[in-house]
Amino acid sequence: MTLDTTQNRLAGYAFLIDKHRLNVIPNWHASSVSQTGMLRSNIQEGQVESVYPHSYWPGESTGDHLEFALKYDGVNLGILLALFEAVPEDEITGWISSKPTGKYARRIWFLFELIIGRELSLPNLAKGNYIDLLEPERYYTITPGRRIQRQRVIDNLLGGRSFCPIIRRTDRLVAMESIDLRQRCEEIVTGYSPELLRRALTYLYSKETKSSFEIEHVKPSASRIEKFIGLLEMAEHRDFCEKPLLIDVQNRIVDPRFRDADYRLSQNYVGQSISYQRQLVHYVSPKPEDLAGLMDGLFASHLMMKNGAVLAVIHAAAISYGFVFMHPFEDGNGRIHRFLIHNILFLRGAIPKGLMFPVSAAMLKNPALYDQSLESFSTPLMRLVEYDLDDLGKMTVPSDTGRWYRYIDMTTQAEALFDFVELTIKHELVEELNFLASYDKTKQAIQEIVDMPDRLIDLFIQLCLQSGGHLSARKRESYFSFLTDDELARLEIAVRQGYVRE
Repeated sequence: MTLDTTQNRLAGYAFLIDKHRLNVIPNWHASSVSQTGMLRSNIQEGQVESVYPHSYWPGESTGDHLEFALKYDGVNLGILLALFEAVPEDEITGWISSKPTGKYARRIWFLFELIIGRELSLPNLAKGNYIDLLEPERYYTITPGRRIQRQRVIDNLLGGRSFCPIIRRTDRLVAMESIDLRQRCEEIVTGYSPELLRRALTYLYSKETKSSFEIEHVKPSASRIEKFIGLLEMAEHRDFCEKPLLIDVQNRIVDPRFRDADYRLSQNYVGQSISYQRQLVHYVSPKPEDLAGLMDGLFASHLMMKNGAVLAVIHAAAISYGFVFMHPFEDGNGRIHRFLIHNILFLRGAIPKGLMFPVSAAMLKNPALYDQSLESFSTPLMRLVEYDLDDLGKMTVPSDTGRWYRYIDMTTQAEALFDFVELTIKHELVEELNFLASYDKTKQAIQEIVDMPDRLIDLFIQLCLQSGGHLSARKRESYFSFLTDDELARLEIAVRQGYVRE
C-alpha cells in the first residue's frame, strides 16, 4: 500500500518531511488521515503504513504533527534533527510554551536541546512528575535513566548526542528476549563430557575464524588465522570497546601492509567492479572528519548499555552494527564487527565460560539474512548520499553526511542478531558437539577392528565421510592398501554407524 495523498492527508513525520522538504532516511512507520473509514495498516518489508480515521487529524502546525509523530510514528532522532534545523527556533519554543507540562512537549524540548546542543529560551520546570523519555514498553532503554530536572524527564536513551541508536520492542524481539540463551547452552552441554567440551572449544574458535574471513571472501594465511583465534580467546577477558584496543585488533587481523595507526584518513566505501573503470557502490561510509565524534559516541553508548541493564543481544547488535556502519578502518571492519559481537556477549555473561558461539558460521550459511541486516540501513542511505568517483576509484563526498550515521534505528539489526545467535546454538554448536561425539565413538570402533595410528584413523573417517560412507578404490590404493577386504568393509560400516543421527 502507498499513501494516497489525493484522498488522505499526510500526518506525523510524513507531514513534516513533506512540508519542510527534509532530506532524511524514511521512518519505519508512515501515517496519513482519511476523511472516511476505520484505522487500517499495511506492512511490507518491515515498513508500516497506517491510515487513521478523520478524528485523529492533529491540526495544521508543526508542533501538532510533532506530537502526533511521537504518539504514533515513534521516536526518530534523525528526522527530529533535520526538522529542528529547518524550523525557526521560536516556533518550537512557542509550541512547547503552549503546553509546558505536556509529556510530548517536554520530550521534544529535551530532545531539541540534546540534539542541537543549545538551550531554548524556556525556564526550568519547577514542579511535576518525572516521565520516561522513551516509553520502556515501546523501546529498549537504559535502567535506571538519568533524571533531568530542567524538563523533569528521565533520559533513558541508549546513547547521547554523538551517537544514539533506537531499538523498538517489536513482537519478535519481545518473544526472543524471553529465551535464556545462557541456560539454553548450559542445557545442551550437560550431555557431553568435559574433555569433549574442551576439544570442541578449539574447533569452535577455528570455525568462527574461518567463517568470519570467508564471509568477506578472504583466504587468510595460517598465521592470521592463529592471530584471530587468539583474539577470540581474549574476548571473554576484557572490554575491547576502546580506540587503542580496536586499533590493536585491526593490526592483528589484517595484512601487515594495511595496518592503521588511527582511524582512516580517506573516504572508503563498499562496492564491486562491474566493468572497466566502473564501480557499483553498495555503501558509503562516514567521512573521515566525522569518525572521531561518531566513534566517541559509540564508545559512550557502549558504556551506557553495559552499565544500564540493557539486554546483551540488544547491546551487542547496537555496538557491533554501529561499528561496521562507521567503517573506521581501511580494512578489517567486518571481522572486527563480528568480533565485537563475541566480546560483548562474553562481557554480558550471555555465553557460559569455556564455550563460544560461532555466529559467523550462521551468518555464512544464511547470507540473505545477513545482507538484509546490513542493507536495511545501507539501501535507504544510498538514496541520500551524493558522491563522486574518479577513474581510479577514489571517492569524494561533497555534502555533510555525518548526521545520517548518528541516529540509526537498529531494530532490524537486533532481530537479525537474535536469529543468528539462535541458529548458532541450535545448529552450529550442536553439530560441532555431535560431530566430536560421533568421532570418539567411531574411533573406538575402528581401533577394535584395526589398531591404526590416530593420523590414519582421522584420514579414514574424513575420506569415508566425503564419499558417503565408503572409501574409493583410488584412495584405498593410495593410503590404505594394507587393509584386507573384510577389514575395509567392517571399517566402512563403523563410520556409517558412528555418524548416523539418532
